[in-house]
Amino acid sequence: MGFPGSLVVVSRQAHRLAVLALVAAPLAGCLGYDGVINRGAIVEERKAAQVKVGMAAPQVLALLGTPSTTSTIGGDAWYYVSQRIERELAFLPPEVADQHILSVYFDKSKKVQRIADYGLQDGKVVDFVTRTTPTAGAEFNFVRNMLSKLTSF
Repeated sequence: MGFPGSLVVVSRQAHRLAVLALVAAPLAGCLGYDGVINRGAIVEERKAAQVKVGMAAPQVLALLGTPSTTSTIGGDAWYYVSQRIERELAFLPPEVADQHILSVYFDKSKKVQRIADYGLQDGKVVDFVTRTTPTAGAEFNFVRNMLSKLTSF
């Protein structure tokens, strides 16, 4: 005869668990978000320290891997670009926390000539998303100059 009372207890526990699951479900997307995004070539400091002047290019390739980009202007150089972006919460805008370009410069015989590590303090953050280029003058000055040229005939 104690059977109906135990059903009520089980029903209440199931109801509580269902409410808890419904409340926790929207927050589940935030779990595991640490707010740090690493982009580009992640070069370990210990491996970068092993690159020495005079080392051959294949040895550098085996040690550091494929470079992010290369240059042949004024000599040969390999660039390993990395960037760490952090944001407090998933919906807040990201901020560049760290940025490094490990540059390996080669001479004509493809031996390491010098190594440089450029950080965020050595340059400025370039926003590639807006795709806008600042101009030297305002549009108003451009229109005024054009009109002055037309009236000078």
